[in-house]
Amino acid sequence: MSDHNPAIPQPKRNILQSLQVDMRLLGMIGSFLAVCIVFNILTDGRFLTPRNIFNLTIQTVSVAIMATGMVFVIVTRHIDLSVGALLATCTAVMAMTQTQWLPQIIGLELGHPLIPWIAIAAGLITGAVIGAAQGWLVGYQAIPAFIVTLGGLLIWRNVGWWMTDGATIGPLDQTFVLFGGIGGTLGVFWSWVVGLVATAAALLALGSARRTKNAHGFPVKPLWAEVLVMAVIAAAILGFVAILNAYTVPERVIARDPALFGCDVAEGCVAAYGLPYSVLLLIVVAIVMTVIALRTRLGRYIFATGGNPEAAQLSGINTRLLTVKIFSMVGVLSALAGIVASARLGYHTNDIGTLDELRVIAAAVIGGTALSGGIGTIYGAIIGALIMQSLQSGMAMVGVDAPYQNIVVGAVLVLAVWIDIQYRKRVGAKV
Repeated sequence: MSDHNPAIPQPKRNILQSLQVDMRLLGMIGSFLAVCIVFNILTDGRFLTPRNIFNLTIQTVSVAIMATGMVFVIVTRHIDLSVGALLATCTAVMAMTQTQWLPQIIGLELGHPLIPWIAIAAGLITGAVIGAAQGWLVGYQAIPAFIVTLGGLLIWRNVGWWMTDGATIGPLDQTFVLFGGIGGTLGVFWSWVVGLVATAAALLALGSARRTKNAHGFPVKPLWAEVLVMAVIAAAILGFVAILNAYTVPERVIARDPALFGCDVAEGCVAAYGLPYSVLLLIVVAIVMTVIALRTRLGRYIFATGGNPEAAQLSGINTRLLTVKIFSMVGVLSALAGIVASARLGYHTNDIGTLDELRVIAAAVIGGTALSGGIGTIYGAIIGALIMQSLQSGMAMVGVDAPYQNIVVGAVLVLAVWIDIQYRKRVGAKV
């Protein structure tokens, strides 16, 4: 059977056209690889070691989770400056729930199996309610999102401080801490299982999309191009798992808790970390947000509103309620990011999430989300977060002071927006 509908003319295409590559995505991946290669040279090969890639991955998760929600906010022509402060309030609620409120009110002490899940539920509800309240002010009271969330930045940062009296709260429940990444990993075997399942799912999705296009008479990639794309995706997934599995646990860590790793140093056992739970959480969030963006009515309404708010409202979309839903969603994602951030530290600290709002916005914009609204992708925001974290980690390894790091990140953000504007001008001119 032919791979294309003979009724549709098939013009000659170059390799990139045959692959139907998103040039913006290709540019982001190229930028990320360039950053990695440059810092690997400057650090004498230390940047691309399994250990640093593992650390880079878990450091990116919290910002990347919030960036997926920021895409929807910016797509609808709003902004949210409060995500870092909201993260701090949610982590304060979760930390106080674990260490003080549940022990004092119900008598559940740290170590009880219900404590981490009750705390997580409390944090998620807090994020959803605060996000919805801010969305109500923006959507129904017509207060600009910039002002509402700027006020939220000041309010929620200090509400978190007030709840804890400015103190560091911890240590947190050991099950809760597993979401931080270092102690909470799948190990080699289950990491390979997840990697193989993810690869199979990705290949099946590509095959299903091809069959659907053929069934409806849409043009498809040449078979060789489809196979090449599948091979690249499979190599990327399995290669990532292989790198994480190559990061072995130091002997001193195994000796401290042999039961945790099922390993005895005295017997010459070697354990590897594998895929962190926090990365699994990010993958789940990315899949859910992508499905919302591409496969649901809510996603269609979000992009329609961002493209033309007046036309969307006239077509019957309740843009005010939509705004409440989006900000509530960002509140939940801020709480999820707070779980990862506080679990990684093992404590709630007063400065947790400081400047995360700027990193999240930068990740979304670097990932191709248009500040003018209507355009943005979930995968782009995650790649943007990786680029941001790679820049900061690489500069820290080279020995660049924090003020100079912020100067570089700020310059990269402005450069990314300028490149995006020039790209859209060229595309518009061609159209």
